[in-house]
Amino acid sequence: MELKISRREGQVIWAWFPVTFAAALFCCILWGSASPAIKIAYELFRIGPSDTASRIMLAGARFTIAGIMTILFGSVLSRKFLIPKRESWKKVAALSVCQTICQYYFFFMALANTSGVRGSIINASGNFIAILFAVYIFHFEKMTIKKLAGCLIGFAGILLILGGAKALAEGGAVTLSGEGAMLAADLFYAASGCLIKIFSRDENPVTLSGWQFFLGGIVLYAIGSFMGGSLVFYSGSCILNLIYMGFISAGAYTLWGVLLKYNPVSRISILGFMNPVMGVLLSAVFLGEGREAFSVNGILALMLVSAGIICVNAPERKKAAGEGKN
Repeated sequence: MELKISRREGQVIWAWFPVTFAAALFCCILWGSASPAIKIAYELFRIGPSDTASRIMLAGARFTIAGIMTILFGSVLSRKFLIPKRESWKKVAALSVCQTICQYYFFFMALANTSGVRGSIINASGNFIAILFAVYIFHFEKMTIKKLAGCLIGFAGILLILGGAKALAEGGAVTLSGEGAMLAADLFYAASGCLIKIFSRDENPVTLSGWQFFLGGIVLYAIGSFMGGSLVFYSGSCILNLIYMGFISAGAYTLWGVLLKYNPVSRISILGFMNPVMGVLLSAVFLGEGREAFSVNGILALMLVSAGIICVNAPERKKAAGEGKN
């Protein structure tokens, strides 16, 4: 249903900037709450850092629920049940392996071994890796000075939160199971974004994402179960937490898709700078990580990462008529 701001203007309400900004902020709050929600889930389900199997099961349960929600939300918006065409299941499977199974295997591992603040800032590197993939591997676009500058600024923020070049050289700034796993997750995030761009030329992106969430969730849950993991619901909070984690992906993805439908891609993408900001703030509030979040390094790293996201997504300046001509 396309709500109008006024009959005279005939403008869809989702394209009205105050509504666009509020909806984008809500999406970023959801995405930003993922790190705190997962770390809280580890406590509620009593999953230790070394319990890989149960961690994989938790990720599987989350994305199975997210897939069901996404399919239902998308079906309501489309007024028909969304199901992939027979020839599309290979695309769903490929996307599921990259976007859900591999990405979130590493994502859930990382959050068991690093802070929510660090995880939120490092996770933003996916935005810059995606640009490099799109330019040099998939050849969707060309590198520009603005995009290069944005990537360099963003990666500078990542380097700063890791302690700087000296700390990395000394080997004490990162662990493979923590910060290293988050960077691995970002590589799969960037690759999956490029795959969605390719597959969406002929497929409904909501259909693809909903079913790949669902399929990937089932696979992750089965792997975790086979490895001997378990999910014990010690209280009702476990159920609420799991439902909320599913809604994070389903709700944010569906609403973000609506915004992309009625707005220029650059306008929506640039608002993604709020994602790491919300992740850091919510980690400070719910995980008690205010000291790291509001440290000089934490604030500067967040500013650099946010500036980088804005820079790489800002629309290119169009040349004025006659400019650059002899």
